[in-house]
Amino acid sequence: MALVTFLIPCFVIGTDIAFSCQNTDDFVGASSPGDIVIGGLFAVHSEMLRPEEYPIKPVIQNCAGFEIQIFLQTLAMIHAIETINNSTLLSGVTLGYEIYDTCAEVTKAMASALRFLSKFNSSEDVVEFKCNYTDYIPRIKAVVGASYSEVSMAVSRLLALQLIPQVSPVSSAEILSDKIRFPSFFRTIPSDFHQTRAMTHLICESGWNWIGVIATDDDNGRFALESFGVQAMANNVCIAFKEMLPAYLSDNTFHTKVDHAIEKIVKETRVNVIVVFMRQFHVLKLFKKAIERNVKKIWIASDNWSAAVKISAIPNIRQLGTIVGFGFKSGDMSTFQDFLRNLHEKSTDNNKFLHEYIMLLSVCAHLEYHDFQMCISNQSQDDLLQNVENKHQIWRDDFLNANIEPGFIHSTVLAVYAIAHAIKGQCKDRNCKDPSAFTPWELLEELKKVTVIDDDKEIKFDSNGDMSTSYDVLLWKEIDGHMEITSMAEYDPEKGDFIFEDEEKKKEFLDLKKVQSTCSQHCRPGQMKKVTESPHTCCYECVYCPENHYSNQTDMDYCYRCNNKTYWAPINSTTCYRKTIHFLAWTDWFAIFLLLLSAFGVVLVLSISVIFTKNLNTPVVKASGGLTVCYIILFSHFLIFLSTVFFIDEPTEFKCKTRQALFGISFALCISCILIKSLKILLAFSFDPKLQNFLKCVYKPVPTVVTCTGIQVVICTFWLIFRTPFVKQNFSIPRAIILECNEGSIVAFGIMLGYIAALAFVCFIFAFKGRKLPENYNEAKFITFGMLIYFIAWIVFIPVYATTFGKYLPAVEIIVVLISNYGILCCTFLPKCYVIIYKQETNTKSAFLKMIYTYSSKSAGSVAVSQISLESKSSSSRATISDSCKSEKNSVNGNCHSQVPGQRLIKGKGLPKNTARTVARKRLSSI
Repeated sequence: MALVTFLIPCFVIGTDIAFSCQNTDDFVGASSPGDIVIGGLFAVHSEMLRPEEYPIKPVIQNCAGFEIQIFLQTLAMIHAIETINNSTLLSGVTLGYEIYDTCAEVTKAMASALRFLSKFNSSEDVVEFKCNYTDYIPRIKAVVGASYSEVSMAVSRLLALQLIPQVSPVSSAEILSDKIRFPSFFRTIPSDFHQTRAMTHLICESGWNWIGVIATDDDNGRFALESFGVQAMANNVCIAFKEMLPAYLSDNTFHTKVDHAIEKIVKETRVNVIVVFMRQFHVLKLFKKAIERNVKKIWIASDNWSAAVKISAIPNIRQLGTIVGFGFKSGDMSTFQDFLRNLHEKSTDNNKFLHEYIMLLSVCAHLEYHDFQMCISNQSQDDLLQNVENKHQIWRDDFLNANIEPGFIHSTVLAVYAIAHAIKGQCKDRNCKDPSAFTPWELLEELKKVTVIDDDKEIKFDSNGDMSTSYDVLLWKEIDGHMEITSMAEYDPEKGDFIFEDEEKKKEFLDLKKVQSTCSQHCRPGQMKKVTESPHTCCYECVYCPENHYSNQTDMDYCYRCNNKTYWAPINSTTCYRKTIHFLAWTDWFAIFLLLLSAFGVVLVLSISVIFTKNLNTPVVKASGGLTVCYIILFSHFLIFLSTVFFIDEPTEFKCKTRQALFGISFALCISCILIKSLKILLAFSFDPKLQNFLKCVYKPVPTVVTCTGIQVVICTFWLIFRTPFVKQNFSIPRAIILECNEGSIVAFGIMLGYIAALAFVCFIFAFKGRKLPENYNEAKFITFGMLIYFIAWIVFIPVYATTFGKYLPAVEIIVVLISNYGILCCTFLPKCYVIIYKQETNTKSAFLKMIYTYSSKSAGSVAVSQISLESKSSSSRATISDSCKSEKNSVNGNCHSQVPGQRLIKGKGLPKNTARTVARKRLSSI
């Protein structure tokens, strides 16, 4: 097998300097021997010094910006390893460590990782290139770190070559959960997916939808921004602007871009919430500039800086507004705090970080707290060597304890214990005093199955290598003039909800809602969003819900339509209302009026019946067709009046079927009887022989009435069977439902009315021909007038009925029924009642004979004179007179009186007296 070895040189950056790298061991920041060595990668310094803008020579430079919080993480790792070595967890097997400073630079982190890959016990730190690393024993067995996701991504790809387990307590980028690209990466914190979801949940709960985002321009910032963007879009939260700041403070454009970001924040006045995904030293620079510009917003902090004590100590930090963030769940810090109190007793020979910290204390001890902290952060390694001369070493217990970020410390300790438990699993049946007892890839498989007890809870890595621990929701509050970082709530990633300890904490959370951060004002219930020309869905106008639509929540994208036609809603409605059901009720004043008219008609019918019954044998009653015919006609009028009752009150199937059939059949019966009366009168008084013959053939009272009425019965029967009327809900009125009868078939309805009209027309024709009867007996004239009333009423009814809608539609038909019924009833019977009551002297047989005699004399005389005038013009005058005589004979049942000498026929004087009397008697008897 071909084998290539690499030597890892230490690039010399200076001579006689404590922090210079003269050999590979100088590259190590802190170390301790052990049977099994664990590596550590921490960004103890925030930047790498660059003499030029871009590197020219491959030289690793010194670093600047001592980070107390990350220094504390290295101490947490050392404390956890010492605690494990002093326990029985590994049964005599000791853990060692090698901790390196990445200076927040991928390049330096890769150099450290390259040394991790060097072969165990290689004096020259040789990294062998092999096709198969199964039996390869590297310098370390596992790595804790790194501090930033961008660094972890690079290092993890390199460590994956030998499948060396890497457990990060801080790197949260969602992409690191991809086990195909990062097979050996684990972390003791949730991924950014849960953090960005928690942030979005907080934003939605607070009613914000128009926010700004500032992130570092590195892998961690970009991936966090991408994850947050997806979550925000899914929850209708719009990002007004995104500002990316350079990842490295050494970038010459850093300050310019900070100024640009602040300018953007100031310009966007509607944006009152800013989400910040940045490293602590970036936030420090940003906030100082924001304080200068009097920017006051709500700042949502990512886990990188949400618990940063040095940021909370910035002078006038309260002027920035409210800071709320998400930090990793913390644990018991008491043992670690004890460790820090005794830290000054520790040797600094193998811990350059501690040595540097002690020198920083000596240089900056005379300063106040904030200035002291800034002094420590701003000292470069080169400057420190110059300033530390002639300085006495000073130790401050309080400073480290004050800067503890519990979430990071806890997750670092968890990372060490997870590795220790995996080592314990490998050492069950092996002698782990021998470093070659197992390989890193075997430890990796054991690490996947590890369960760690934390706060009496079992936690383990999921399939993505993440630990699903919860978040603390942190609120920065000013207490006694100092900014304190307090826990406001807990966010459970599994449930996706906030958990509050007490009502006071919940009230603090609800107070956040008082700040508005929206592109547009919230749309109230009853309104909906109308998208404007803006590309953001959060920018809209609020418009009222249209009629029959409603919205019952704020900021609804659209209004709901009322479920069905039985509900309605006005404009700008928050709910739907049940439509009022309308019909022509009994209590309606118009219905009462119509019922009174119908009742009066019934009373009139009954009164006429009584009058006719009492005057049964009088000529007027007999001349009306007799009591039987009158009763039938009056009964039909009674049924017509009764049918109007079925048009009132709530429609039912029975009412809809009954009302038209009852009216149609009753009216047909009425008109049929009146038609027979018209035929009989015309037959009695007609002098036209041809008409007489025709009338005799047609005049069959009972068959005619039965046939005419039967046809209507057949029409109604077919109508009710095949296209029966039914109850219909009419929704033509927006806020009401009109219950009405649908006739089922307009054609059938039209045929029924048309048939009645045809009967009435025939009756009208016959009555019109008999309109010149004797005055006291002129029933045909009144029948004609009654039929005219009927025609006028129904002709007007058709357009009115077609154009009317609403609950008063049945009233239209009731009115026309009453008008036509009253018209026929009054014209048929009231003249006779008038004669019976007020002209009793004319209601005698002798008076009727005299009236008929006078009428017959005039009618016959007119016919005779007409015949004589024809005789003077024709040679067949005798024949004509004879025909006239025959005609007269026919009209008086065979009694033809020829003119004899001595009887003069004078124009205008009528028939001879004996002939006129005979004709009168015959006509009266025929009636």
